[in-house]
Amino acid sequence: MGVVAIATGAAGYAYEAWRNAAQPVSAARDKSVARLMATQLPDLENRLQAIEQWRGKVVVVNFWATWCAPCREEIPVFVRLQDKFRDRGLQFVGIAIDRPDNVRPYAAELGMNFPVLIGGVDVIDLTRALGNRAAVLPYTVVIDRQGRVAAVEMGAAKERQLTALLASLL
Repeated sequence: MGVVAIATGAAGYAYEAWRNAAQPVSAARDKSVARLMATQLPDLENRLQAIEQWRGKVVVVNFWATWCAPCREEIPVFVRLQDKFRDRGLQFVGIAIDRPDNVRPYAAELGMNFPVLIGGVDVIDLTRALGNRAAVLPYTVVIDRQGRVAAVEMGAAKERQLTALLASLL
């Protein structure tokens, strides 16, 4: 019983730490979610995919590139969390700012179990609109079921904090 209380307390603490580390949510960023949801990008088979198709789920959109070392570190975390929370309505979406011929073998090597889309340099502008003023990668945006930005993370996401946040949203 004591272990459960400690674990629950730790999860709550981790969630608050994640929330406090995230950039403040603004009305402008929420407007940018509409732009994100309207975005259509090709997947690894070159089929256009609309982000809108995952509306109503908790959507974690991760902007990354194959040359980005912190991106490589966090992708296994996303794979584990997609497996853990898929049945509760979670959807990770990776948007690689890279060339498809670089992304395909990379995604296969890391066992990416969520949609991987290919974005061009114009996607950087979208990340800026979502709060990534420095245009750094990786950049992660968590969107709740109501289509609002719940959190953003500049740099590699931390598994414990992300897990706590997702558990609270699902």
